[in-house]
Amino acid sequence: MEKEKADQMIGIRIPKSVGQRLDNLAKRTGRTKTWYVREAIMEHLDDLEDIYLAEEVLERVRRVDHAGHPLKNR
Repeated sequence: MEKEKADQMIGIRIPKSVGQRLDNLAKRTGRTKTWYVREAIMEHLDDLEDIYLAEEVLERVRRVDHAGHPLKNR
């Protein structure tokens, strides 16, 4: 993960079981829960953006197709 100056703080609610898992992991490894949450977000944000943006494009394509404008075959 590329180092970037932390400049924004967010608060989240997570299930108690997830919080306990984070507590245990942090204690066993000497890292903070914040470190693990940040790592998880940074690791998966690109994938989530790709998935949701692709779904938006697919929905637009379906709307055009249902509107009677066939897609061109290549």
